[in-house]
Amino acid sequence: MEQVRITYEELLNENDELRMRLDEANDAIEAIRTGQVDALIVNSDGKHQLFTLKTADQTYRVFIEKMNEGAVTINREGLILYCNSRFADMIGMSLEKVIGLSFNTFIPPSHQNKFRELINHGWQEDCKEEIELLNCHRELVPSLLSCNTLELDEGLALSLILTDLTILKDAEKQLKIKNEQLADAHSATEKLNNELEDIVKYRTNELFLSREHFKHLANNIPQITWTNLPDGQVNYYNQQWYSYTGLSNEETVQNGWEKVIHPDDLRNTLDKYLAALKSGEVFEAENRYRRSEDSAYRWHLSRAVPLRNEDGEIVFWAGTATDIEDQKKEMERKDEFISIASHELRTPLTSVKGYLQLILSYKKEESPAMVKQYASKANIAINKLQHLINDLLDVSKIQAGRLEYAFSAVNLSDVIKTCIENASHIYPDNKFTFEDENDFLVFGNAERLEQVVMNLVSNAVKYSQQNKNVAIKTGKHFNYARVSVTDYGIGLSDEEKERVFERFYRVEDKAHMSSGLGMGLYISAEIIRNHKGEISVESELGKGATFYFDLPLL
Repeated sequence: MEQVRITYEELLNENDELRMRLDEANDAIEAIRTGQVDALIVNSDGKHQLFTLKTADQTYRVFIEKMNEGAVTINREGLILYCNSRFADMIGMSLEKVIGLSFNTFIPPSHQNKFRELINHGWQEDCKEEIELLNCHRELVPSLLSCNTLELDEGLALSLILTDLTILKDAEKQLKIKNEQLADAHSATEKLNNELEDIVKYRTNELFLSREHFKHLANNIPQITWTNLPDGQVNYYNQQWYSYTGLSNEETVQNGWEKVIHPDDLRNTLDKYLAALKSGEVFEAENRYRRSEDSAYRWHLSRAVPLRNEDGEIVFWAGTATDIEDQKKEMERKDEFISIASHELRTPLTSVKGYLQLILSYKKEESPAMVKQYASKANIAINKLQHLINDLLDVSKIQAGRLEYAFSAVNLSDVIKTCIENASHIYPDNKFTFEDENDFLVFGNAERLEQVVMNLVSNAVKYSQQNKNVAIKTGKHFNYARVSVTDYGIGLSDEEKERVFERFYRVEDKAHMSSGLGMGLYISAEIIRNHKGEISVESELGKGATFYFDLPLL
């Protein structure tokens, strides 16, 4: 037998040809599966035969491949005859490995009976049911399974459409959690609302009791009481207002103040009231209210204090009007007594002072040294007494509005130099310095301005026993001439600074006893006020004080 010799090159060519045929066959199979061809032409025994794919509609197959649901066709035995790519993705296997397997492979044991009943029912009529698939990772995939029968050339088959419910189930789960959270929140809100209602009821009752307590208190005090809003509108008067004024609520609302305040006091009261509303400072004024029972006007001290919230905003004002008619009359009688007593004391005091001067000036024979010493001390005491009497007279004149002034151009430097010269004789142990910025001219009364400076100097000496230095200074402050007197003594507290210009007020110092009636600064303030100026003090406790006054420049 003759042996056929095949070369290596021929083997390579034959291998390439076989590989090419295999690729063509695979492409044809893929085209058939994906519906790219509807028929095949096969060459058999030299003849060409046409095979049409009757059940393969291209559009339908493309739709099945592109749909989001898994599509499976099974036979009576449950074997998978066909499935699309989506179903393969759902179970996590390649398409080639799925076809030919039993669909039961992807049903968990817990759902086998349910699936069997569903499939048996599906062969009879269309149906659907939720089941769980088991993927290749042994994970459950919730799905909606729809069953429909199909007529194939090979016989009847069952079409299964599977919708992945994973996202829907997760959404339902999240929704359930949210509903539970919402229910819990609703319960908590309802509980909180009930607690809030209880608190509101309690607070309302507490507020009612507090309001009734306030009304009871306000209606049973002798003072007139009111409250007003930040814009000035009065929204409450106590019973004393209606009893005293005789006005009804309607009459009160319609400018009640204007009907009861004395016409001479009304303008001043309203100006102070409006200024307080604008500035937020305490309102205070002395005015006369007409009493309904006898139509008599009686003096009252009207005062209103603002109530502020946490942000410092005024919520409302609380005001009172206290009857001070009796105190006024007592003060008038006291001023009258002071005036009469002062005048009566001046006559014998002048006589005593004259006799002492005669004793000191007696030249005919030498008086004993002891007598001269006693006479000199008596003269100093009389000078102090005369100074006090003059202050009392000035106070009585101020109260009566009869303090006399003769105004002319005054050089402040000359006034201060005169005061320093006098003070040096009166207080030889003290050192006085004068810093004069300019010869300021003002329109005033030289004697009264000298009185003011001497009062300030006397106070500086009186309340600085350790440090004997007193500094006096003049300067310009805007359009005013400012005169200041500075000491380095005990200083003033905040409360003392507010009251130091009141009549009869004295700063008490335990370290030493201070003399005087507490009228010097009061008189000084009245004199400066009548000169259309202002007087004030700057001080810190234990660090001295600076009293100063400003007068309009001429």
